[in-house]
Amino acid sequence: MVIEHDMIGIHTSGLAITPDHSMPQVVAHVATRYGDKPFAVGEDGRVTSFAAFETRVAGLGRRLLDLGVKPGDRVAIWAPNSVEWIIAATAAECIGAIMVPVNTRFKGLEARYVLETARATALFTTGGFLGIDFVEMLGSVTGGATAGRPFADLPHLAHVIRMDEPDFAPAEVIAAARQPYAEAAAQVTPATIIDILYTSGTTGYPKGAMHNHGQAVLMVMLYNTTNDLRADDRAVVINPFFHSFGYRSGWMSALVAGMTVYPIAMFDPGQVLALIDRERISVLAGAPAIFHSLINHPDLGRYAIGSLRSGHTGGAKTPPDIIRAGYETLGFDIFLTSYGQTEATALISTNLPGDPLETIQTTVGRPLPGVEVRIVDAAGQPVQPDESGELLVRGPLVMQGYFENPTATAAAIDSDGWLHTGDVAVQQADGRLRILDRMKDVVIVGGFNAYPVEIELMLATHPAIAEVAVIGVADDRLGEVCAACVILKPGETLTLEALTAWSRERMANYKVPRALHLMEAFPRTPLSKVQKFKLVEAIHGSPPAAGTERAE
Repeated sequence: MVIEHDMIGIHTSGLAITPDHSMPQVVAHVATRYGDKPFAVGEDGRVTSFAAFETRVAGLGRRLLDLGVKPGDRVAIWAPNSVEWIIAATAAECIGAIMVPVNTRFKGLEARYVLETARATALFTTGGFLGIDFVEMLGSVTGGATAGRPFADLPHLAHVIRMDEPDFAPAEVIAAARQPYAEAAAQVTPATIIDILYTSGTTGYPKGAMHNHGQAVLMVMLYNTTNDLRADDRAVVINPFFHSFGYRSGWMSALVAGMTVYPIAMFDPGQVLALIDRERISVLAGAPAIFHSLINHPDLGRYAIGSLRSGHTGGAKTPPDIIRAGYETLGFDIFLTSYGQTEATALISTNLPGDPLETIQTTVGRPLPGVEVRIVDAAGQPVQPDESGELLVRGPLVMQGYFENPTATAAAIDSDGWLHTGDVAVQQADGRLRILDRMKDVVIVGGFNAYPVEIELMLATHPAIAEVAVIGVADDRLGEVCAACVILKPGETLTLEALTAWSRERMANYKVPRALHLMEAFPRTPLSKVQKFKLVEAIHGSPPAAGTERAE
């Protein structure tokens, strides 16, 4: 794939990296351009420069080749964020193998599914995380080691490589050892598949979305340009590397921009504030929950965080107060929201520096240059501006398809190249998008479509509510109605009667929650997204809990 970068609005004057480049070309370029400048700093304080990063990648790439890993083979990574994670991923990608990240919160059967369906030939991992030994847990569901293989029931997986070994990817490689790596890297093109990212599986078993090198570099360049990221920036990456937010918008963004990156395995708001103070961090991206924790940390005032310059959060449900506090409390010069999907290389639309605060609070911006969008009704016909429908996307960021799953690929991408996102959206007359909800999460109340995200954003302005999740519950008269699952602010109280009265003043009656569930915490994904299906299971699978009210 060759991308016309002038067509999509990327300013390439003076840049040696373009969307026509592959990952090994990117690595070679930054090593030459930035040399001994720190690229990645581990939590133990060890520094890997851009030049040393290239050397470590080349040496590990040679090791993979010696183990028999071939171009197109899948190489999995099941480990928390670290500098070694970045090196492992890049080494696999630079020899033409396909990197497959595995969710660190997965249990044995879930990880087995990914490794089995991807037919991974090698697995990078560590001794454990959150008290769990990954190898031991995987062994318990795969029959354990057998003659010549680490796991009896994974016949394709030939090698397990520990990233926490003392001699993992050394920073010294003799010149002769580089030749096989250089030969393999030279065969990698922008059209070579770089990774397979498994979707969350909320509508069935996870599917592996494939992307190529050109798409990955393009997405990162667009992200860096729209967020005004610079070589003198320092970024802390909290988002997990197995997700695009930590991978492409995290360490790969830093690599392409020439920034220094600080990977964090576990989020602790106090430690992150101390890191921002100590290392003069200027770039921070994350889910709204991360910024909420920082903004509300009791010791926030003790830390010097004036170095923060460019921040980014995402998702349809970003509380407006978080955006305002990003500017007013955390002091970002730029604090933006965007929208994307794994199937679209994780970026579809974004707000831009200089956009009004209200715009950033209420929309996910305009589609990226070169990205086409269309809003269609149930019959597949385009709707008018400001009318809701399913969002379709077409352009250079749409995935290459689901790995070895042509049926699912055809269901997601139609014959005209439109990706059916499954999201309900509105495109305003000015071109900006508002994401209302997932189609599967829409609550149909007596024939009216109620969008939980829209209702959540309104309820989030209630003075007693710290966080809210709206779900659909069965109703004999209306079919289903909205229920509000609420975490209260400290010291606050709330009744269904009070919530109903407050809501009726601000939203149509069919949107008003008919049930209130007061909760201490929500079940969440590693990116802090609320797992609504678990809320539904908890509410329907157990007797009403204290603090639960239902309108008759």
